[in-house]
Parts: sequence; C-alpha cells; structure tokens
Amino acid sequence: MSDTAAEPDALLRHKPDELLRHRPDELLRHHGDVEVESGFVDFAVNVRGDGPPPWLRDRLATALSSLGSYPSAAAEYAAREQVAAHHGRSPDEVLLLSGGAEGFSMLPRLEPSLAATIHPSFTEPDWVLEQAGVPVHRVILPPPFALDPTLVPEAADMVIIGNPTNPTSVLHPCEAVLSLRRPGRTVVVDEAFADAVLGAGESVASQSLDDVVVLRSLTKTWALAGLRCGYAVGHTDVLARMQHGRAHWPLGSLQIEAIRACTEPFAIDQARAESERIDRERTEMIGRLDALGLEIAGPARAPFLLVRVDGADSVRECLRARGIAVRRGDTFPGLDRHYLRVAVRDSVQVDILVDALNTVL
Repeated sequence: MSDTAAEPDALLRHKPDELLRHRPDELLRHHGDVEVESGFVDFAVNVRGDGPPPWLRDRLATALSSLGSYPSAAAEYAAREQVAAHHGRSPDEVLLLSGGAEGFSMLPRLEPSLAATIHPSFTEPDWVLEQAGVPVHRVILPPPFALDPTLVPEAADMVIIGNPTNPTSVLHPCEAVLSLRRPGRTVVVDEAFADAVLGAGESVASQSLDDVVVLRSLTKTWALAGLRCGYAVGHTDVLARMQHGRAHWPLGSLQIEAIRACTEPFAIDQARAESERIDRERTEMIGRLDALGLEIAGPARAPFLLVRVDGADSVRECLRARGIAVRRGDTFPGLDRHYLRVAVRDSVQVDILVDALNTVL
C-alpha cells in the first residue's frame, strides 16, 4: 500500500505537492479538524467551545426519551415553523439539513450547466459539483477579497458565495450578494457563520426570492459539530428539487430538536450575546497579532482571521511542535503557502498562541 493511501491526513498536513499529484481533489476536502490532535490548543476549527451550553444539553437530554420512535412529521414541521418564524419566512420555504454542508450535496439536483464558486472560500461545493460532473468556474477574488460581481461569467446558472466568507472573514454587503442574480440563475449563499456576526450581518435569509437559496449551520456557535444540524431557506420549488430522492427520515430526532431549540427566541438572544463576545475577542486578537507584524485580512467580521505571514507552512509546523493547531491556508483556491487561518479565541488561549509566535517568528 502506498503512503498516499495509508496516510491521507499526514499528506494533507505535510505533503501538499505530493497529494496534488496523486489525488488533487482531496485538497478540496481538507478541513481544520485534520490539524488537531488530542491535547492541542485548537485554533484550527471554527467551533465555539467544547460542546453545547448547559441549557441545550438539557434540552437534548430530555429528547433522548423519544429515540425509541421514528422522527415524527409533527416534530419536523414544528422545527421548520420555528426556523421560518426566525427568518420571517413560510415553513414551506425551510428545509432541515444534517449540517449546513448537506445542502451542498443537494445542489447537483438543480442541474446547473455551469457553476461559479467565489473564492477564497469553503471548497465543499466545488468537490460535490465536480464529482457530479458539473463544470465549475472558480472566481478568484484578489486581496482584500471584496466581491466583484463582474468577474462571474454571465453563462453561470449557479453562483455560490460564502457570507461571511471562510477563510477570509470578509462580510459582503447584502446588495453586492443580490447583484449576482440573473434570469435563469440560482444564487446559493453559504451563511454558516452568519449568527456569529455582530448586528444584522448582511444576511439575505429573510428575503423571499425564488432564485436565492441560503444555507445555515448551527454547529459553529452551539458546538454541535458532532450532531450535524443546519437548514436551507429558499423557494418551495427549489427546495423540492434539492431534496428529490432523499432518504426517508433524513434527520434524527435529536437533530430536529436541536434545530428547533437553536432558533427559538431565547437561543437567538444567546447567539447575539455570543456575537458581541466574539467581536470583543476578535478586536483584541487582531491587535495582538498585528503587534507581531502579521498581516490580517479585513475588515474581519467572522469568528476567525486570515493571516498572511512569509513561510506560513513552516510557522504552522513550528506551532504544531508546540501543541498548537492552526489551519493551513493553501488548500483554499486563491491562497498560497503564506496564509494561515486562526479561530478567534479568548485571551487565555491567545496568550499561548502569541507567546509561541514570538518564539517561532
């Protein structure tokens, strides 16, 4: 067995050139969790906390008693009703997902002839569409990574954009996102980190448009990565096409309960408080990294920062040797080996990172 087959994670971390020769599509599926080992100080994964807050744990614990039965249509509808109320939409405009990323796996069912993906950004849509045989045109935004709709080919009948964008932390104006609309084109907006943005956040989730689909994740703010919870909002006809042929009972009872709980008014208030905390931590973290001479992409609005530093791949390995995980940037189209992504963390964890960087740099 070759090293490529035996040690894919090691290749992802250490041998990008070798991996590109053997399995170039694998770099599109590289995620920050590959960087993290037991006991590491984790700046690589954009999940807040080690698990859901106590109130949500209690809610899910109570729901355990329902696991002897199949998920009910009534519970699923109640969750869709709650999501719809949160965004001012109809329940028929809501599709519950097993993690926001499941929405990307459904996009080939819309049968686009040419998909344009805005980069640097999350690469799962590219991988899914290419695996389905859909031509993908990557639109590469140069620093400071502001959206330029004129770079998108007019022939593209699907455009996918993240807002705020992973990994650049850029928040595109709502008007700029909606300017991507064209007759016959579907615009897919990945708002996985929208609830972590302070203020209105430029979301388009509350706008009922027949050619715009918004994908949301609940795994980041609520530390539910292991439960896989999310949803899509869009026109009923588009959502029906996306879920055509989907398995029966696609979500379990705990997922449905979590989605409902995390979109209720109490949870929305908690998310708002968390976005304020993220904003404070991010401002402090930017100041400390800037003092080290690091270049921070911005203005940053998400719970992570894109950092440019010469020889970032070497810096990442030196931090790794000190038990600190950061996300490599060169697997994102449009970025090179001089970029890192770091999650926004509290001052105690940032102290550890800064102390290590002082040595490494």
